[in-house]
Amino acid sequence: MLRKSWWKWASFLLLLYTCSYGFLVPVPSPPGVPLKETIRNLFFHVPMWIAMMVCFSVSAIYAIKYLRKQSAIDEIYSTEFARTGTVLGVLGTITGMIWANYQWGKPWSGDAKQNGTAIALLIYFAYFVLKGSLQDEEKQARIGAVYNIFAYFMLFPCIWILPRLAESLHPGGMGNEGNPALDPKDTTNYMRLVMYPAFIGWTLLSVWITTLLIRVRIMQHKKLINE
Repeated sequence: MLRKSWWKWASFLLLLYTCSYGFLVPVPSPPGVPLKETIRNLFFHVPMWIAMMVCFSVSAIYAIKYLRKQSAIDEIYSTEFARTGTVLGVLGTITGMIWANYQWGKPWSGDAKQNGTAIALLIYFAYFVLKGSLQDEEKQARIGAVYNIFAYFMLFPCIWILPRLAESLHPGGMGNEGNPALDPKDTTNYMRLVMYPAFIGWTLLSVWITTLLIRVRIMQHKKLINE
């Protein structure tokens, strides 16, 4: 049992470490930049985005597998990984808004990165609305898989490409006023001791949560077949 669940213990210990030492580790305060304690958001906001991308990537892979093999299990994996990824996207947006409230003066300023994120998440919200509106299970799974792949490829222009081509306050944009609080180049070795374990911990937690959702869906699926 321990051999099978080691990664769950790893997730728990890494996040316990992140949520404790993350508030104790010394953080830099560049001259002229009022970062103060808000830079600690790096240990939550960015790892959530990394975990989100992992979930959406796995979801798209299983969507492709479903279209090839028409396996109900692949459809369940695809849907539940997309669900977890969407929740992480919302949490990542909220943590980003908390940071922006202190650094930009308000939670939502219509920044290119924020707008692109909102569009990407709305596309995934529409994915679940679309699946819920279809009564035929086979059609729901097939159309949902196609839309899932479309939603995944829309992530990249919405979150990673277009915001980098526009004037942006967010680190990584073209704007000269970008605040460097979340720029990995400005992190210290002490911060990296928390940041990298946080990446792994949040990703493992997202997989853990998704496996629980998948187990519930599979049991429901088997119950319907038996009935």
